[in-house]
Amino acid sequence: MDHHLPHRISRICGASTPDGAVVDVELGHDGPHARVIAVRPSTSRPPHEDPETLDLTGFVLLTAPAEPHAHLDKALSWDVLAPPEADLATAIEVWRRGSPELDEESFHRRATAAALALLRNGTTAIRTHADILGGPDPLRGIRAVDRVRRELRGLVDIEIVVLAPPGSDAAMLDAALTAGADLLGGAPHLAPDPTAELTRLLDFAESRGVGTDLHVDEFLRGDHHTLAHYARRVAAWPADRIRTAGHCCRLGTLPADELAPVLALLAEAGMGIVSLPLTNLYLQGRDEPIATPRGLTALTALLEAWIPVAAGADNVRDPFNPLGRSDALETAALLIAAGHVPPRTAVHLVTDGARAVLGLPEAGAKPGARAEFLAVRGTSLLDVVATAPADRIVIRDGAIISIGRTEYRTADVVPLEV
Repeated sequence: MDHHLPHRISRICGASTPDGAVVDVELGHDGPHARVIAVRPSTSRPPHEDPETLDLTGFVLLTAPAEPHAHLDKALSWDVLAPPEADLATAIEVWRRGSPELDEESFHRRATAAALALLRNGTTAIRTHADILGGPDPLRGIRAVDRVRRELRGLVDIEIVVLAPPGSDAAMLDAALTAGADLLGGAPHLAPDPTAELTRLLDFAESRGVGTDLHVDEFLRGDHHTLAHYARRVAAWPADRIRTAGHCCRLGTLPADELAPVLALLAEAGMGIVSLPLTNLYLQGRDEPIATPRGLTALTALLEAWIPVAAGADNVRDPFNPLGRSDALETAALLIAAGHVPPRTAVHLVTDGARAVLGLPEAGAKPGARAEFLAVRGTSLLDVVATAPADRIVIRDGAIISIGRTEYRTADVVPLEV
């Protein structure tokens, strides 16, 4: 890490906004936090000797991304476990067989690397799932991720969801919360009786007063789906209690007449939906080689129904996905290409939309918002999504916490003799 960072600033000038305006942003500091005081049309470049002014001429200024659905405990384990390329069921089995061989230091090392990659790319808040593991020490993954959270405090906020296997007992779930988990998670659709598993998890969450972030209906075909049951159950929860559903792939294959009532339930329940394009494009549809479905949730329908939607990277180079840059701009590009989402909307889903689903304070270049930004070198919003340059400046609470630079050296072009 750079020992000269973080570097506190009070003014940003010359930054391009996603809508193409060029602005100056004035920041105000109140203890450890900083907020935006004013956003004005840019008037001039700053004097070079002003250390509290950041010149962002040639950069596009975005709200700092938030990662709504990571698996820091699984991250970067592809090379360790050497899985076959396969579907969700096979990936689950590879992880179930291989994870008992991974000790707490392995979890800590890989989770640290994955969290720092997210941070360098601009993410200042992460919600990560962490498994209750096989073997004699089932909470070592949660402890390792909690240790990463404490070590990176002040740079990135990390929230932990315990990913409960079907049938895990209340004592183990209590122990997971004590070990560092903040929310209850699980995958009810994978249980022999999905409705009973969903009920069991929500009963526990209600008894402990914690929010939930569940993997929901991560499949494309089937005569059951748990999302509607989830929405009905949490509709009466306090407004500030988290109730999030990740994946929701089955929504993307429901006919319109079946989709509409589910959307109404989601809206009434105030649920947040998280799409994970990279992992679901990789895992889903392998049994349909002709006209293979995309494996994403019903993004357009959800957005048109004004349901809170976020998008994240999910798995990064583990048995569930061999790819991933831990980069919100990668996720946005996939939403555009595979989800047919407009560029402005795609970036919203990984920035302001993701922050809203996570229950985070509003951030970005808006008066009163938290001073958390990602500045990316480029000429426009579409330019930075398309090229995803490493030239980035990450700002958290009004302080520069990461700077990335790219250097190119190309041979001179020698004219051809005619």
